Amino acid sequence: MKSVRVEDAIGMILCHDITKIVPGEFKGRAFKKGHIIKEEDIKELLSIGKEHIYVWEAKEGMLHENDAAIRLKDLVCGTGLEFGEIKEGKINFIAKKDGLLKIDKEELLKINMLGDIIVSTIHNNTPVKKGEIVGATRVIPLVIDEEKIIEAEKIVKKGIINIEEIKSKKVFMITTGSEVYHGRIKDAFGPAVKKKLEYYGCELVNQTILPDDKDKIVAEIKRALKEGAEMIVCTGGMSVDPDDVTPTAIKECGADLVSYGAPVLPGAMFLLSYYGDTPILGLPGCVMYSKRTVFDLVLPRVLADEKLTMRDLALYGHGGFCLDCKVCTFPHCSFGKGE
Repeated sequence: MKSVRVEDAIGMILCHDITKIVPGEFKGRAFKKGHIIKEEDIKELLSIGKEHIYVWEAKEGMLHENDAAIRLKDLVCGTGLEFGEIKEGKINFIAKKDGLLKIDKEELLKINMLGDIIVSTIHNNTPVKKGEIVGATRVIPLVIDEEKIIEAEKIVKKGIINIEEIKSKKVFMITTGSEVYHGRIKDAFGPAVKKKLEYYGCELVNQTILPDDKDKIVAEIKRALKEGAEMIVCTGGMSVDPDDVTPTAIKECGADLVSYGAPVLPGAMFLLSYYGDTPILGLPGCVMYSKRTVFDLVLPRVLADEKLTMRDLALYGHGGFCLDCKVCTFPHCSFGKGE
């Protein structure tokens, strides 16, 4: 490409998009890459501050920003994504369906360490809706050495960004607490948990209310498993009080304990275990009254069939403190995004 005065560019091919900005009124593309400059374009180009423009002068081994962006798109895009129109060397990645955004952060770092090309995303493990923009890629210079793109294609694993399906599971809920069982207080767990499950299309098959009796809780967990529960949620009895036996019951039913406790506030007394591939969650009392808790962080990942580890939970320590904002914007906030 070469730079020429706009007055001398008539008949030449524009090699980049040109943006027009009218403060408070308009920002968008005024001229598209590939446009052949006409005499009537000169006044408009000058009015938006362009006295010189780049016109295409093809050189072997160099790629225009838009052509390079297409190559990057093919490298970055995984499953569940579509992409927008290329503008000024930038392509937006758009969720093709509702789901859980998964970012390969190591591969993302690799590509951004190469220089001259960038990939930017929203946070990993964010639940997203169909049509939501989740990231973009852009080439920094107007033309780039093709070797840079070839290098990226060699060292970076394909599919940096993916949308995983959040599945609608059959959920059994076991609410423990002698005070609820005997009718001394009204159950508040059921409505709170049901609302969050229904948001993801889950079916709450059954809710059983039991006293703080370890053997009865163990028997109910086993019954739920036998009846085909795809996830079991145990609520209440999660503290260290003598009467709170839910954690012990979960362990004794034969489940493999991942963690009792998570570095998340609200939600420190959370328990995660698996009976085979069936997740069994122990939810602390905060789920009844706090807008957002550890349950909101873990639920979409569990529903996406991600088998969480102790490390996954430990990583929530950075960013796991909810600010309890007056206007909640979760998941588009810092809560649970530090890992």
